Amino acid sequence: MTTSTSTTTLCCFTANSIKTSEFWPQKTSLSISKPNHSSSSSSSSSSSSITSLSSSIPRFSSIHFDIFNKLNRLLCKCTSTISTSTTHYEFLDGPTEVELRLELGGHDIQSARDIFVDAEESSLTIRVQHSGSLKTLMETTCLYEKIKPAETIWYMDDDQLVVNLKKQYPDLKWPDIIESWESLTVGVMQLLKGTSIYLVGDSSEINEKIARELAVGLGYTPLNTKELLEMYAKQTIDSWVIAEGSESVAKAESAILESLSSHVRTVITTIGGQHGAAGRSDQWRHLYAGFTVWLSQSEATDEDSAKEEARRTVQDGNQAYSNADVIVKLGGWDPDYAKSVAQASLSALKQLILSDKKLPGKKSLYIRLGCRGDWPNIKPPGWDPSTGGDISPPIS
Repeated sequence: MTTSTSTTTLCCFTANSIKTSEFWPQKTSLSISKPNHSSSSSSSSSSSSITSLSSSIPRFSSIHFDIFNKLNRLLCKCTSTISTSTTHYEFLDGPTEVELRLELGGHDIQSARDIFVDAEESSLTIRVQHSGSLKTLMETTCLYEKIKPAETIWYMDDDQLVVNLKKQYPDLKWPDIIESWESLTVGVMQLLKGTSIYLVGDSSEINEKIARELAVGLGYTPLNTKELLEMYAKQTIDSWVIAEGSESVAKAESAILESLSSHVRTVITTIGGQHGAAGRSDQWRHLYAGFTVWLSQSEATDEDSAKEEARRTVQDGNQAYSNADVIVKLGGWDPDYAKSVAQASLSALKQLILSDKKLPGKKSLYIRLGCRGDWPNIKPPGWDPSTGGDISPPIS
């Protein structure tokens, strides 16, 4: 099993949470819990797939969470490595549990005592005793979502090893056993319920590249406010700034964002830097219509400094970008890893929505009430943002 060296550092935060993601492009394998034998299997499943694990697309292989009560935020660490091996398995998603089936043919398994399954909350390792040594069949430190490891059941079914994992969130559908680009695009699309995504940050180039990756993966429509403005004005943003100033550009982009705020299933690239509306706190009322992802380049060189930078960003709140639902800090930038950054963004969005499953519906309500700027504490109908007319408690 070979692994790659570190190439990029990602730190992800959310409005309800902070997430730091450190990642390498990737490793794939699975299982070992205390050997636990059972003759019963999961009787129901809602979907199934046969999957081949490979190293073609980076995946995150570990997630760690810490709660910061003072900030009411969630910190997550994600790391990933690459495996050159390929393991075939059959996966079935049920109402309360998931089932994994691995072919054991060719491994000369004498008895169930030769099999070792280790399940943790977010990880799974499966090994077999072969020719006097342990051989890893599968190993992942990034299951698609958390499980209840104490309720893990495994058994042999002819030449197959069957592992049943109990979900922590029974109503969550698992597209696959592991969190990968493929499983996230399917799973997060379902969680979003059509809510649009806005990419903000200092670099228009980075915003656009990540937005396109997300749009392709989710099946959303990519839209670019810079392109729309240049098409309307028949001049470049740079020449517009020279002629009328950045304030004029920001106000024009804000008008574009207002027209796009009612759109669903779109990924919208915003203008980066001081010329854009997203860089101004008073221009965010229509950005709140979707889930905003701040792509922020970081000076952090390690995990601890990344966490400290995250805390300062959240506590200071000096930048308008800190209004974003998700913040992805990049330790450097390489266009070749755009999909990995997009994957980190999806992972953070998934955790954000799972922390409050009402968020997509709340975004929809915010749009229906006219994007009045009262996010996240939405006021009742009749509230006037200019006068604060209705003092009724916010809608939960």
